[in-house]
Amino acid sequence: MSRQNILSGSPWEDKMGYCRAVRIGNIVEVAGTVAIVDGEKVKADDAYAQTHNIIERIAKVLEDAGASLNDVIRTRIFTTNMTHFDDIARAHGAFFKDIKPTTGIYEISGLVSPDYLVEIEFTAVLA
Repeated sequence: MSRQNILSGSPWEDKMGYCRAVRIGNIVEVAGTVAIVDGEKVKADDAYAQTHNIIERIAKVLEDAGASLNDVIRTRIFTTNMTHFDDIARAHGAFFKDIKPTTGIYEISGLVSPDYLVEIEFTAVLA
């Protein structure tokens, strides 16, 4: 099986030696992804907007890998504060209400920047 690396252009990809997603055969694994916090549409204190931004961006990454959100079978959600659960769940549900991948949400002590409240990993399998 061939391997397809999908790069996003993030400076972290070369620094850490990773890519946004890898497709091997019919499996696509997407690296932990945080929001693009712009201070206007996506704010450092808005877990809903951050979650929405992440999933919107990953939809494009999946498209580049020949997949879509419909192919997602698992999400792993990391948050720095579980009090954001309702906002994260509402944004996740806006995309996955009918798809219903398995998921887990985990509170962690921190992400790479204090501006980030949420990071999500995705696994997709193409039929």
